[in-house]
Amino acid sequence: MFEPGHLNRKKQPGIPGVPDFDIDVYYDVRRDPKEGVLLHFRMSGQVNGRTFTDEFDMHRDTAFNFASRIAKAAAKQGLPVNASPIMRSHSEYDAMFADIRKKLDIRTGEPVNFDNLEKDGF
Repeated sequence: MFEPGHLNRKKQPGIPGVPDFDIDVYYDVRRDPKEGVLLHFRMSGQVNGRTFTDEFDMHRDTAFNFASRIAKAAAKQGLPVNASPIMRSHSEYDAMFADIRKKLDIRTGEPVNFDNLEKDGF
């Protein structure tokens, strides 16, 4: 289920090899005096009965890669990479991508600072 600023994903029945999970992903725009505009993420929920909370920031120019960063954070909690909470439903990915672009006022063709890729965990 997606709504602007929030995505909730649960394991769908009948998917073998994927542990039970229920994950919420919240995001909002923050301004840091040193780093500038950041997209802040907070993930919380459970994977295979174990609860977790994880938070991270992405720079404005690398935020387009949010699905990869969320998949890595979910994998740290025991969710297989191929069961990422984002890519399972393409319409939710598209809606989240559009919402992030709108919140950050990102335009096609803007440059990427490659140093930010490393800072953001890529």
